[in-house]
Formats: sequence, C-alpha cells, structure tokens
Amino acid sequence: MATAAKLVGSRRPSAGDTGVVWCAMPFRDSDRPPVLAHRRFLADKESFADLNLAQRFRRIHDTNLWGAAASTSGLGSEMDATAVLRAELPRLFEKLEVTSLLDAPCGDAGWINHADLRVRVIGVDIVPALIERLQARAAAGEIKGEYHLADITRDPLPRCDAILSRDALVHLSLANIERAVANFKASGAVWLIATTFPQWQTNGDCEDGDWRALNLERAPLNWGPPVELVNENCTEAGGGWRDKSLGVWRLSSVVPANQAV
Repeated sequence: MATAAKLVGSRRPSAGDTGVVWCAMPFRDSDRPPVLAHRRFLADKESFADLNLAQRFRRIHDTNLWGAAASTSGLGSEMDATAVLRAELPRLFEKLEVTSLLDAPCGDAGWINHADLRVRVIGVDIVPALIERLQARAAAGEIKGEYHLADITRDPLPRCDAILSRDALVHLSLANIERAVANFKASGAVWLIATTFPQWQTNGDCEDGDWRALNLERAPLNWGPPVELVNENCTEAGGGWRDKSLGVWRLSSVVPANQAV
C-alpha cells in the first residue's frame, strides 16, 4: 500500500510545518475500516469463554489469531510496520535521556531486535512459550536483551527509565488497563510510551484479547496531551488508521480513571 502520511518527528504537527503530510482522517469513528485482529477475535470469541488473561494470550499466540504472516505479535509488529519507529526511537530516547527500556509486553521481540536503540532493553510477556524462546535465543547470542515471564497487570516489573507498551493496551479491558498503569507506576519508571490514536473520538471497553482503538487523551482515560508524539505512518487497512502513534507521558502525571476528577 502507498504511505499516505509522513512522519511528524517526535511531536505534534503545527500550522507552520512545511513538507509535512498530515492527512485528514474519517470524521466519525464508525467510518474507520475494520481491523484484522478484531475480526478474527470475533470469529473465535466462543473459544475465549472462561479463559483468564494468561490463557487468552496463550491461545492468541498458539493459533496466530491476529493473522500476521511474519509475526505472531500481529501486523503492527512486522518489519514494514515498524520502519518509522526503528528510525525515530533512538532520537526520542536520547532526547528523554532514557538509558533503559522495559518492553511490556515484548511479544516475539522481532522488530525491536532490528532497531539500534542504544539503550538496555528488558522484555516481559505473559506467554511462556514466547519467553522461553527469547531466553534461548538471547543465551545463544542471536538477539540482545533479557526476557522475563510477567503479567503486566499484576506482577512486579523491572525498574527501567521508560516503559514501551506498544499495541498492548488496545487489547486490554479498561479494568486491566487501569491495573497495568498502576503496575507501571509501581515499577518506578519515569516515562510511559504507549499506542494512541489522536483522532479517535470515543473510547469503549473490550474483552481482553480483542482490539479497539484508544485515544489516551480522551475519557475515561484522560491522560492529557503527550509530551512527545511519534506518528507511525500506519498503512494497515488502506491507511484508515494513519493517525496511529506512540505517545509519551510522564507516569507521575497519569491518573487512574477511578481517581480522575
């Protein structure tokens, strides 16, 4: 697919930008095209009945439910989908003075091991088979980083300067997003870097393992404007999700929904 949007550095576009393409998105959420991960989850929804969080994501992994050919972590983790991030994240980390990164969850850690991030990376995931494979590859010197089995909503997490939670909260219920954020804050990290869709209008709930878009600035999350914003140049579904971005927030400023005024 042709790329319709051009990266706007690590910030929002402004009226004075030149040479920047920031294409208009559909005005209504309902005008957005369907997403493969959501369609495939709905088709297999009955299989998730009575499964806990860990069991749900193990099933997703074991059946490659999200449907990507090159990555069990989904279309967003394939190499073409992460080209902008692999170029931009080193500059972002330098600006934020990040020297250690918690990739939570890390999935198959494919794209991130092709990025020269120049920071120490620790990956955590809830799927044992993923972590066992990554630990074996790291021990053999095939990939960098260290990897641990952990549920981001409840297990103690290693302390790093920043937490990267890309394509993760969009798959969690609002209740588990709140638990994950509280756990991120408890880890002592300074920065949270998470997927957001700045032009999405209404945040809804979903079952764990399903997918829906989130604008982390809007209710009921209400995180406020990100300190930095990196547009990913997403071309999935014909470019209908081209506002997909990584936003950066100070964890100290992120207030759980049940405490927001």
